[in-house]
Amino acid sequence: MNKKEFFALLECLVSGEKMEKHHWQSLLSLYVSDDESKELASMARSVCDKQFGRGVYVRGLVEISSYCKNNCYYCGLRCANKEASRYRLTKEQILTCCRQGAELGFNTFVLQGGEDPLQTNQFITDVVAAIHHEFPEKAITLSVGERSRDAYAAFRHAGAERYLLRHETASPSHYARLHPSAMSDAHRKQCLFTLKELGYQVGSGMMIGSPQQTLRHIAEDFVFLDELQPQMIGIGPFIPATGTPFATSSAGSARLTLFVLSLLRLRFPKALIPATTALATLLPDGMERGILAGANVVMPNLSPIDVRDKYSIYNNKKSSGSESAQSLQQLATRLGEIGYHIDYGRGDYPA
Repeated sequence: MNKKEFFALLECLVSGEKMEKHHWQSLLSLYVSDDESKELASMARSVCDKQFGRGVYVRGLVEISSYCKNNCYYCGLRCANKEASRYRLTKEQILTCCRQGAELGFNTFVLQGGEDPLQTNQFITDVVAAIHHEFPEKAITLSVGERSRDAYAAFRHAGAERYLLRHETASPSHYARLHPSAMSDAHRKQCLFTLKELGYQVGSGMMIGSPQQTLRHIAEDFVFLDELQPQMIGIGPFIPATGTPFATSSAGSARLTLFVLSLLRLRFPKALIPATTALATLLPDGMERGILAGANVVMPNLSPIDVRDKYSIYNNKKSSGSESAQSLQQLATRLGEIGYHIDYGRGDYPA
């Protein structure tokens, strides 16, 4: 692809014009070029700065359970993983984490966990209601998997305003390679549209470099995201996890992840896009590089320190240093070194 074709596709991307799968695939194929990668990151950063300024939103992450009923082939929390260390937080433990987060200045709490059969829909509803009662001005985000419409409605009524549910891959054939037959890509996608119908700010996203993934699959992800129009988009490189069928697979490309992140920023200028922990796990400066590629959110960990290592969705997951809520000064210093600062606001999707 020559420069003229490259910029013609970028113009379509930025303007919001409909793009076919082959258009996305053509753009994605350029990630191997240093020139295009740098140019794309610079454009994405400029768009993000114009929309959000130089503040990076912080969300307080509470990982509420490492139990999961599902058996996804890539995830260290899969129910068949006998090597995984398990825990689940009580309602009071979760509230304690949120209280500590409030003292540190957080205005958004993210409750994330596996689909734990003992953390029922009623349990989640009660936890959300308790947090909302104690901190009515703070945003509550949930990331607790596929639930029924009634459950999502109950969470919303109790005070949850945002929901993260990564689709992981929009390709039905690739989804089937990553999940057991009991799980359905169609159901995952329907959950996302249901959440939008119920008035949530919705987050989706995908892994980059998961086993047998091709650029064509990632192009399908962009087509799906165009249809969904999520308010939040989370992507990160695939990292293998012990005790899974993909334990010996290679990690995804950080370079491709950053390239995709920049494309997402240009396509969805208002989206809340995190510099994910997976990126920081793969690269020592992954957070900074994510921010400079177009990300504008980080999620320091508020979970009890003694359980953080047990939420092992992949190997060597970062949960200390700048990934820890207790190290906000370190985070502020690192952001300052690249010209950014912590924004403690709620960080809602711009109207």
